[in-house]
Amino acid sequence: MNNIRVVVMGTTDFAVPALKKLYDSDFDVVCVVCQPDRPNGRGKKMRPLPMKKMAQDLDIPVFQPEKIREPEAVAHLKSLHPDFFVVAAYGQILSQEVLDIPTYGCINIHGSLLPKYRGAAPIHHAIIDGEAETGVSIMKMDIGMDTGAVYKKVVMPITETTTVGEMHDQMAEQGAEALIPVLKDVCAGTAEAVPQDPDKATYADKISRETGLIDWHQPADKVLRRINGTDPWPGAWCQYQTKKMKCFAPKILDQAASSRPGTVVSADSETGLIVASADQLVEIQEIQMPGKRRMKAKDYLRGNAIEVGTVLH
Repeated sequence: MNNIRVVVMGTTDFAVPALKKLYDSDFDVVCVVCQPDRPNGRGKKMRPLPMKKMAQDLDIPVFQPEKIREPEAVAHLKSLHPDFFVVAAYGQILSQEVLDIPTYGCINIHGSLLPKYRGAAPIHHAIIDGEAETGVSIMKMDIGMDTGAVYKKVVMPITETTTVGEMHDQMAEQGAEALIPVLKDVCAGTAEAVPQDPDKATYADKISRETGLIDWHQPADKVLRRINGTDPWPGAWCQYQTKKMKCFAPKILDQAASSRPGTVVSADSETGLIVASADQLVEIQEIQMPGKRRMKAKDYLRGNAIEVGTVLH
């Protein structure tokens, strides 16, 4: 695919594998577009954006418009004479004027099996909702939110141990693998894009810190999905006395709960941290206390006490 010019639009590390694949292919990556640098994390320090850092490492020009719809940004994109825009976790909505720029159109890597889970947080919601599988879709973009026809889907199972972080990384890699053949087929005129069924569409709204609040009055499987569906961010949490305790790596035990939901049934370095849900006991294998690092619950309990009989809220 010599002389096929590609502009990659992405900001987070979800887009990095696709950039690497394109760079190593016969396509010509002429620019990486990502969000402007902004303070983030503790201390609000400026940290390099994953896509910007990768582009700089590969010596690819970087473009960071405040708003990609602005005339100056549109003019710059046109000046690149792109054949494709490849978009993955970019973070801005493209106008029709921008969508119309590339010769072959705009291709998006989306983290769900469209039309399910359109929107900002498809991986979180698929796990929280108890889906047995999810996946990644390679889609031709249109003016709607994740409404374009789909070229290819890659299905991935969700197990009792699947977390958002693990699925995110798998999707990034699988999406990058699926992308290159789709681009080649589009260039050859042999790609088939299947329209989505709008009647089957669901939406995945943005995730907030409150999304991670554990409701121990729910059955154990829902507690597990809530924890895994917010790991690593924002992290599932509950209130232990005056402390906000984050919970990770849940395991449903084959034992019915007889205590009030949220009750700490066991808390020692041998048996670990075990909590009652609405129906079964759940072992929380990793925890994080305020200001501390994430660690194995059994290791924490070797030097710290969590009072048995306490009700977590």
